[in-house]
Amino acid sequence: MDAFPIINMEKLNGEERSDTMAIIKDACENWGFFEVVNHGISYELMDKVEKLTKDHYKKCMEQRFKELVASKALEGVEAEITDMDWESTFFLKHLPESNVFDVPDLAEEYRKSMKEFALELEKLAELLLDLLCENVGLEKGYLKKAFCGSKGPTFGTKIGNYPPCPKPELVKGLRAHTDAGGIILLFQDDKVSGLQLLKGENWIDVPPMRHSIVVNIGDQLEVITNGKYKSVMHRVVTQTEGTRMSIASFYNPSSDAVISPAKELLDREGVKDESEVYPKFVFEEYMKLYTAVKFQPKEPRFEAFKALEKSNSASVTTA
Repeated sequence: MDAFPIINMEKLNGEERSDTMAIIKDACENWGFFEVVNHGISYELMDKVEKLTKDHYKKCMEQRFKELVASKALEGVEAEITDMDWESTFFLKHLPESNVFDVPDLAEEYRKSMKEFALELEKLAELLLDLLCENVGLEKGYLKKAFCGSKGPTFGTKIGNYPPCPKPELVKGLRAHTDAGGIILLFQDDKVSGLQLLKGENWIDVPPMRHSIVVNIGDQLEVITNGKYKSVMHRVVTQTEGTRMSIASFYNPSSDAVISPAKELLDREGVKDESEVYPKFVFEEYMKLYTAVKFQPKEPRFEAFKALEKSNSASVTTA
């Protein structure tokens, strides 16, 4: 089994750049995930965000989870639960407009730290998108531009905590799915594990590493690269001890962005057979379908939009 891809971002600035870019390319094509270290985000800031996130959970969310979920969800259950996740979450929006100062119950220091952290993650996401452009032969800025629509990219964070579970065989922290959007940056607990990705037929642990950022490819990047980059199924398994922190930030297209395979890639690859071309759609429409079938395989979603595209084309031709 190949080792999980870990990218030292500092090596992009020296003689090892080409080798590092090759690791990123392989990760995007064959793993759908990689982990970055020496990414430029202050460790002091990351430590502060981690402490404040865990403090907030203990103060405002832990007891509610125990009362509403932990005390009742597994009563009398013998088979695995498939319609719920063992998690406690809330969401923050950053782009196009921030709601960090509107969400209730957050300490002022926490709001300011999350705002600062989000700005750093946004810069890192855009840097990574340009590296992905370079690897696939698209001009710098292509992916950000593809995400823009009329409002610019959307960017938001899901703050999750995965509490200990007395019967981990009966419920997942988060059921298996691919991510619908663009590029996802995760700051995860370095002590309590749980995140796994599907590679071939095997579930592989994503290694917890202090001060690293886990990066994964969303469905939209698979479409734009016409399948060169892959979004992959991943899940969170529950643990009997420890609460796992997860801060996942999603850099996604604008709701009205039109997503389609990059024509330059199709031309260069000589792709002419329509069956080999991914669909074209408005991101908001994709999200409506995704929300209904999130925990199902991605391929039927792509096929549904291909069929719709074909139907619309036929209607135009016969009109």
